[in-house]
Formats: sequence, C-alpha cells, structure tokens
Amino acid sequence: MRTRYFLLAFVVAVLVSSLAQGQTTSKIDNDFVQRTFGKDFTIVQEVGGTVADMDGDGVEDVVIAARCKNPLLDQAEHDYAVIDPYYTFFGYGDPKVTMTFVEDSPAKRGLVVLIIHGDGPEAWRSATPKAKYVVINLPYRTLTVRKMRRKKLTVQAVYAEEGNEFSETSALFFDGKNYKYVPMGSSME
Repeated sequence: MRTRYFLLAFVVAVLVSSLAQGQTTSKIDNDFVQRTFGKDFTIVQEVGGTVADMDGDGVEDVVIAARCKNPLLDQAEHDYAVIDPYYTFFGYGDPKVTMTFVEDSPAKRGLVVLIIHGDGPEAWRSATPKAKYVVINLPYRTLTVRKMRRKKLTVQAVYAEEGNEFSETSALFFDGKNYKYVPMGSSME
C-alpha cells in the first residue's frame, strides 16, 4: 500500500515539474512583444518585464516596459486597448488626443507600459489572454510591481520612478474595470 502512495507521489511530482517547465518556455523578449503587440513595439531592456497578478484573479499577468511610436496602428490587429491613466488623472485621457502631446525629453518619447492579463493555465503566455493594455504617457525611469493599500483592499500596483528633477514616484493599479494613476510624491532625500 505504501509503495502505491510513493509511486503516485512520484508521478504527481514528475507531472508538476514538467508542467512548470512547459510554462517557462515563453520568455519576455522582443520576439514575444512583437508577436503579441505588433512589430512597432520594442522592449526597454534596462527595465524589462515583471510577472504579477495585476487584476487579482489568481492568474499570472505580465507588465513590460516598451517603446512604440504609435500604438494605435496595431490596436485592431492585435486586440489590445490603448489607455492613458496619467492624463485621465489630470482631467483628459482620450489616447487619440493625448498621443499628440510631445514629451520634452527625447529619452522619454515613445515609452509605453504593456500589460497582459493572463487566462487559463498558460496565464499571460496564452494565445488568447483575458485582456491586453498599452499604457501611454506614463513617465518612468524604472518600474516595479508591489502591493499597495487602497482603502481597505491590498492590490498589486506598478510603481514608476518618474525620473524627473523632483524624483517623483507614482503608482498604476487596476480597480476591477480600469487602470488608475496615483501620484505618490517625491523622495525624502
């Protein structure tokens, strides 16, 4: 009887190990970004990508720092939503209009944040994820994903170090329907 349990435990361990190895075959690189969002997108290697559960459904999602001149071009073909939570916070967030706002720093031009809400056992690697977003006009030098207290809830948020002269930090979080931008202030240094 004991040998059956050991045999069953061994088979389960092998299956779990092989499934875990199968999920790591998709990596976050330029090929993945261009296949998922379009050929005009390139990953920002210095910042890269992070895996986290952004929408709170228990399935892995991914947040990727990228560049793109005009994300509206491939929107219909690759089935993603272009959103602008930064200018929505300041009163006007229509991406068709806010994309025309010119960034004064050439290093910040074309910066976008790509977010994929995963679905099923393949999570963000799925051929048909739950949702894909391209966040425009979010100023950042670095991105990190951490938990954030929002009223009585704790949610995952993307913290952006904005990289301006004030060393400001901001957060981007999913409220269940939309992504929201929240300024967090400057550093204490």
